[in-house]
Amino acid sequence: MSDLAQAIGWTAPEGWPAMSREDCVAALTAPGARFEMENIDIRGVPTRVWKNAPTNLRVIAELGRSHGDREFTVYEGERVTYDAWYRAVATLAHEFQTRGIRKGDRIALAMRNLPEWPVAFFAAVTIGAICVPLNAWWTGPELAYGLKNSGARILVCDAERWERIQPHRQDCPDLEAAIVSRTDGEPADAATLESIIGTPADFAGLPLADLPDVSIDPDDDATIFYTSGTTGNPKGALGTHRNLCTNILSSGFNAACAALRRGEQPPEPVAKTGLMVIPLFHVTACSANLMGGIAAGNKLIFMHKWDPVEAFQIIEREKVNVTGGVPTIAWQLLEHPERKNYDLSSLEAIAYGGAPAAPELVRKIREVFGALPGNGWGMTETMATVTGHSSEDYLNRPDSCGPPVAVADLKIMNEDGTAELPVGEVGELWARGPMIVKGYWNNPEATAATFTDGWVHTGDLAKLDGEGFCYIVDRAKDMIIRGGENIYSSEVENVLYDHPAVTDAALIGLPHTQLGEEPAAVVHLAPGEQASEDELRAWVGERLAKFKIPVRIAFSEDTLPRNANGKILKKDLQSFFTS
Repeated sequence: MSDLAQAIGWTAPEGWPAMSREDCVAALTAPGARFEMENIDIRGVPTRVWKNAPTNLRVIAELGRSHGDREFTVYEGERVTYDAWYRAVATLAHEFQTRGIRKGDRIALAMRNLPEWPVAFFAAVTIGAICVPLNAWWTGPELAYGLKNSGARILVCDAERWERIQPHRQDCPDLEAAIVSRTDGEPADAATLESIIGTPADFAGLPLADLPDVSIDPDDDATIFYTSGTTGNPKGALGTHRNLCTNILSSGFNAACAALRRGEQPPEPVAKTGLMVIPLFHVTACSANLMGGIAAGNKLIFMHKWDPVEAFQIIEREKVNVTGGVPTIAWQLLEHPERKNYDLSSLEAIAYGGAPAAPELVRKIREVFGALPGNGWGMTETMATVTGHSSEDYLNRPDSCGPPVAVADLKIMNEDGTAELPVGEVGELWARGPMIVKGYWNNPEATAATFTDGWVHTGDLAKLDGEGFCYIVDRAKDMIIRGGENIYSSEVENVLYDHPAVTDAALIGLPHTQLGEEPAAVVHLAPGEQASEDELRAWVGERLAKFKIPVRIAFSEDTLPRNANGKILKKDLQSFFTS
């Protein structure tokens, strides 16, 4: 048991773990097993893959069709069944082909989480087009950049996004047509999505047609997801059908491992109800959640805007089993004073990724909700899941993001990428497997700098333990060097999170003439809680070396600013210390 596990008050049940991680992998991937693997060549790199993974996204669409009248999406009273969704997908796919879209053409998708989003996505990818999900938080010029960079021929968007994009349409020379949903009247220079497939209430009445007949190989291009880089223009990560399909078995593999570790047989897949509060234009939602959700026949509930009280109401009314997304959402569900007024007993798991989580959060999820905590690591360039961590393993190692799934490999490299570091040493995390994207769209220089023989250089500083569990300690660019001493921001942030008054924390570096930089923190306190700067500095000083104590701590009235992927925008925190 780790020191942090003891610190959060977790004691391993008698007999746990019932199997070693190595034995779990061997049992689950044995010949004939559901998670059997095989070795194939992907772009010249020998790669382990799930033998039973769907071959492409058309297969996932047909799996969705097989769920018939089971509810698929719920959004503010709009309920769409799998059958109705498939009818809309097929209708829109034929429309795309009528408009001249062929295999390899790009179709951009820019809208909030709406029932139309998975319709447009699958209508594009099932005919071999490349879907380009654009960040719905972007400004007009940013959206225009994505359209121009990807060379999208068609844009499917909602009215709000069209309002931003329309003034910049002249900057998108390849864009031939825009199809806009949920607009009042006829939009200028665009068609309405409703004129093609109707509103979500109309989907069930559309003709029952098959998808257009298009041959798609597993390693054909499927998506361009733009990175959430905070410097320079975003890069488009070019994903394949195999990348997205891999996630379905990766998620199931992690759940099966957790069962074997506690001495149980892996459960058969059962349809669940999930509250999806992270945007579908991010790989965590689209690849890790949506793909597996369709395969399993899950019901997915979308929210117009995140609100904890509305989330409580939805969880109680719809008997939600799974939610999460990023740690901030879990904290808000835990700390909100109205939580006690709702029946949240249906919750079975609260899972998140995309940002480091405080170890204390793991304990509180189990203690307050009686739900299993879940975590994992991935990035846009890995199409989400590379590691998975849940249940007792997560409680036992609350500062880890878990071990890699069986088809993935991790290694820790030195600063110049020339040598692999031994167990326990911190260096740059490299990852390899069938989930790794091809590279960056139309950017050979960035591709060459980031991808080497199937490995992606993640930019994360991490270490591995003797059993292969991964510990992300910082982003390389976020590490603070104070007078030659390395300070990993997550270490200090976790200590701040352990303080009972703190629910959000981030460490940044402040310039210093002699030392180079010094650590400073911005925190957000839980409602009704109080803590002073001196108190929090003393709290850190009791637990970490003196050079790691923040020289200043600022307080934010709101939760800290994040991008759409849940990562704190640390560059925006400098303003707390400029006065």
